[in-house]
Amino acid sequence: MNTTQVQVKRALISVSDKTSIVDLAHELHHLGVEILSTGGTAKKIREANIPVIDVSEFTGYPEMMNGRVKSLHPLIHGGILGRRDDHADEGTKHNVQWIDLVVCNLYPFAQTIAKEGVQIDEVFENIDIGGPSMIRSCAKNVGWAAVMVDVEDYAPMLDELRDGGLSFKTRTKLAAKALRHTAQYDAIIAQHLSEKTEAVFPEWLTKTYNKSYDLRYGENPHQEAAVYKTPGFKGTSILNAVIHQGKKLSYNNIGDADGALTMVKEYAQPACIVVKHANPCGAAVGTDMYDTFKRAYAVDPKSAFGGIIAINRPCTVEIAEEIVSVYAEIVIAPSYAPGTLEILAKKKKMRVLEVGNIQPRAPKHEVKYIEGGLLVQDIDAKTITKEDLTFPTERQPSPQELDDMLFSWKVLKHVKSNGILLAKQNTTVGLGAGQVSRVDAVELAIKKAEGSVEGCILASDAFFPFRDSIDRAAEVGIKAIIQPGGSIRDEEVIKACNEHSIAMVFTGARCFKH
Repeated sequence: MNTTQVQVKRALISVSDKTSIVDLAHELHHLGVEILSTGGTAKKIREANIPVIDVSEFTGYPEMMNGRVKSLHPLIHGGILGRRDDHADEGTKHNVQWIDLVVCNLYPFAQTIAKEGVQIDEVFENIDIGGPSMIRSCAKNVGWAAVMVDVEDYAPMLDELRDGGLSFKTRTKLAAKALRHTAQYDAIIAQHLSEKTEAVFPEWLTKTYNKSYDLRYGENPHQEAAVYKTPGFKGTSILNAVIHQGKKLSYNNIGDADGALTMVKEYAQPACIVVKHANPCGAAVGTDMYDTFKRAYAVDPKSAFGGIIAINRPCTVEIAEEIVSVYAEIVIAPSYAPGTLEILAKKKKMRVLEVGNIQPRAPKHEVKYIEGGLLVQDIDAKTITKEDLTFPTERQPSPQELDDMLFSWKVLKHVKSNGILLAKQNTTVGLGAGQVSRVDAVELAIKKAEGSVEGCILASDAFFPFRDSIDRAAEVGIKAIIQPGGSIRDEEVIKACNEHSIAMVFTGARCFKH
């Protein structure tokens, strides 16, 4: 392996993203580098009056099949792959001229599949063949050649050339980045086609992400962290939000804000979710956004202090005035009415995020890292409707109780298990989250309700293993319960509800969140 500096006498440039490519070609020409190129890249360089040789002229073989076959030729790959010492005689014999630098990036596959209504033939046409072949060939021959896939590397590479040549360290670093580029490209293609043609969970799981930026630290100050984004994703996301003010989001900020946005996506009607430490400390839906916000925040203002407020309708001046009267870490809204940003600017440290039109949750996988592998599952996108419910008790829920049950179930899906939620009038009242026993979760929800339990419905994310939770709910005046059912003691629990004149419904599905 050659580890000395490499001079660049000939470069092949073929890029999809042509940002700064003319400037690069101009500097390479000024340094005496012969430039080969293809198609649109060659045209752009030539239009800038920079000498360039078409690959078809270099190989003596024309581009074929609408450009599908152009760089796949022995004079190109021999020129890239040949070791200048071992293969010198063979190169001379076959008239191979060395190519010392390849500048290449690939067709925009991620952007193509992200387009609305993209057709399958366009998808396949954007699978690059020649580009990955050249990149991988050059990366393999790191002893003698250098490859660049990122415009950010143009200037540092030119500086090194001016200083005498490219070091082995630089060539290796560029090769690693190039191979990540092709690996990600192949992963995006494989993932997209698998989703279209295979089972939900393919035999080989290939997922890839781009780093957006480094974070100051992770969940705790001693943990390093960074943010990665799904290539081409254009949906409603914290990572796609416009941040109007405040410091850069932290690791915990992003996690909690994503949770708040995910919860508010559950509702078509005006909704407000207040989140603290990944759990909803207040939630409400209604017909008026201002009233809905007021009810959600009033549920537990002590816990909401320093929390995250998410609404799914534009933030009005009225709402903004209320927000600056309390302390919120982050505000999330689809948009902000004229004058609201000026009001919110009174709290300079508060992050203000505009996420655009809030779309429903898209089907996706969620991943949990474990030692030696991953756990992968679908997100819990199940919606419970009245038609899904069964009514095993003598007393039936009133229309309002039923409405509160269905409202609360959408919140409960996002509560750490064991989870119990109390709600009335489409507003949460008390939350018991993350408890090791169900009756403890009931006790905590009652305590958080602070005497406002009368008239509440109680929602449980899993079945009741004993009647103790029912008896405790009855003591504080709860008259309606929604739960999955399915316990071997269901009859005991139903009997307890009948004794206390409690209406209970079964969803037939639990909503654990660990």
